[in-house]
Amino acid sequence: MNVESGHSHFSRPIVRMCHGRPSFPSLFTCISVALDILVSMIRNIAVFCASASGANPVYRASAEELGRALATRNIGVVYGGSNVGLMKTVAEAALAAKGKVIGVIPEVLVHLEVAHHGITELHVTSTMHTRKALMGEKADAFIALPGGFGTFEELFEVLAWHSLKIHAKPILLLNINGFYNKLLAFLDYCVTEGMLKPKNRDLLLVADSVEDAMAQLFESVSA
Repeated sequence: MNVESGHSHFSRPIVRMCHGRPSFPSLFTCISVALDILVSMIRNIAVFCASASGANPVYRASAEELGRALATRNIGVVYGGSNVGLMKTVAEAALAAKGKVIGVIPEVLVHLEVAHHGITELHVTSTMHTRKALMGEKADAFIALPGGFGTFEELFEVLAWHSLKIHAKPILLLNINGFYNKLLAFLDYCVTEGMLKPKNRDLLLVADSVEDAMAQLFESVSA
């Protein structure tokens, strides 16, 4: 079977690597190698989410699932460093699965005693702006769970950075329980009204489940 035509979601460099070996590996070996490479391309993912747990238990359950999913794939969690809400849930789920968790929090929140001191790394910044810059620097991709103003602001900033070609990292909205349906409809309205370019609207990946989110992110970096 031709691996390149049969598995178009693998990048061509990976396919060439598999074909270029002295002894052509089995298809399963080639796929395993390819997946190892894709995982190494995403070492850390920044997770934007609420400092509240929300009214529906599904939000907390999804945050736990995401933390475990990243840890089991040996992907570090980069997050806002807080010990409350969905932020705490993601961090502790990843830690429980023996994952790496990097928190980035501004001094003002440390003084309010909401910093999580049990994570792998805790970076304290002087301002909210430097916090977001450091999170962006450490992350290879971004996922937004349900949240409020802070989550929206973080999401739209990395989208704006991408549209300005400041970075080319994948950005995904985890639309749990249809939480972001109205926001997505508004973005489509912005396109209709000529305020948002279709190509920039398409920068935002959308998934309804953690499993789908992982699949889309790995496909995006292998394209």
